[in-house]
Amino acid sequence: MQRSLETQVDQAVEAWLRWVPRWQPATHRGRVAPCRRCLGSPILSAAGIGSNVPHGVQHGLSTRVKTIVDHAVADYTARNLPMLQSELDQQAARNRSRGYRPAEDLAPEFEGMPLDPDPLPGAPFLFTLAGLADEEAAELPPLPPLSDDAKAALRREVGLADEYANMVGREICGMLLRHRLRVQEAIAHYVEPQIEAMLAELTEALDSPFESDGL
Repeated sequence: MQRSLETQVDQAVEAWLRWVPRWQPATHRGRVAPCRRCLGSPILSAAGIGSNVPHGVQHGLSTRVKTIVDHAVADYTARNLPMLQSELDQQAARNRSRGYRPAEDLAPEFEGMPLDPDPLPGAPFLFTLAGLADEEAAELPPLPPLSDDAKAALRREVGLADEYANMVGREICGMLLRHRLRVQEAIAHYVEPQIEAMLAELTEALDSPFESDGL
């Protein structure tokens, strides 16, 4: 497993390094709510990505690494946690019956991000992608109820899965340490110049708010 994890982490970092040169600052309004996946992430800290780095750059790597953790936990669950696996299988079958699933098959840079922008005050949306998806989910029949004993057993298995996820996460953090220099070099080369250019443009606009028109 160690070698497999190492290979996956190397591949995730390489994929992120290939993507970073294509990153551009977002021109739309920023969101109010912070990203729970990236805020204070030990994964990003281990990779050398500070909190001052634009969120899109952070999210591209944190999502790729989360996928590795998710796959490792899924494999562990399938081999060791039958009750949790049964619940997950039922939920997966339930989700597959939904015709509209806008959050699936997204690029890593967009996975886990809100489906809709924040509404402008006084200008609500006629509909939202998240709202349409929720409408379909509400029409599905609920999962069968569990007995108290089954609920207790399921909670124990969920706890074991969480412990395993934390263990894998710690291992990955150690593996990311050797990628720090390349990650930071990519940010310095491709990201920071664009931020500096934006700041310079903003400073110029603030210093000269009006066109002179030759006067």
